[in-house]
Formats: sequence, structure tokens, C-alpha cells
Amino acid sequence: MSLKDQINDDMKTAMRARETERLGTIRLLLAAIKQREVDDRVTLDDAGVTAVIDKMIKQRKDSVSQFQAAGRDDLVAKENAELAVLAAYMPEQLSADAIAAEVQAAVAATGAAGPQDMGKVMGVLKPKLAGKADMTAVSAQVKAALAK
Repeated sequence: MSLKDQINDDMKTAMRARETERLGTIRLLLAAIKQREVDDRVTLDDAGVTAVIDKMIKQRKDSVSQFQAAGRDDLVAKENAELAVLAAYMPEQLSADAIAAEVQAAVAATGAAGPQDMGKVMGVLKPKLAGKADMTAVSAQVKAALAK
């Protein structure tokens, strides 16, 4: 079963169980997936759906920090609930050690020698780690590895 089919099934389950908050988040996710499909005129595979989910998670995290700064605890709770629903559809995140191993392998494979080669290394890592790791953390590890 594809990730998109699983999301559709979860929407039906949430409807039957009358879980309004979860249903609302799933509907937002399906709308974002449909919008991306219409804009790009493609049918998204699991990797494309994961990219949409990842983008929505980043938006929610940004909203949480903004709402916390404004003292809006009610909206922080709502965004955190949406984050929990969205995170359930993401693949399991890699550990810091696994990310470090991937970074070292990519640096060795590309023959990167310094900070100017960061684009090469990230170009190799992004397809492998997209959705499985926070790319800002990966970028920081690549910078540290190339600075040595």
C-alpha cells in the first residue's frame, strides 16, 4: 500500500471515529498533496508525498516557535497536535551516528577537500537522506567534516 493510500485510509478511519482534530490535519495533508500534483501535473510517489509531509512539518515547527514567542499557548498546542499526526507518516529518522557515517562516506566518495565542495557532498546526500534526517543537521555535519 502506498503512503498516499494509507493517508486516505486513515482519513476514513478518523471520520468514522469522529476524531475532528486528526481528520482536519489529514485533510490539510491530502489537500497539500493534491495541490502539488495539480501544480506539477504529476502523480506523487512515496518520495514526493514524504517531501510534502516534510515541508508541512517544517511549517508547523516554525509556527510553534512564532506562537511561543507571542505567548499563544493555545495555538502552540494545536500546532504540536498537527505535528504529531504528520510525524506518524514520516519514515523512521536516522540516528546522529548513522548520519555521520553517511556524511563520511559521501565525503570520501566525492573526494571533497574543503568547504567549496559542500555542494557536491550535499548533492550525494540529499537523495539518500531526504525524509530520513533533518537536512539542516546534515548540512551542519557536512560543514564540520569539510572544515577539518
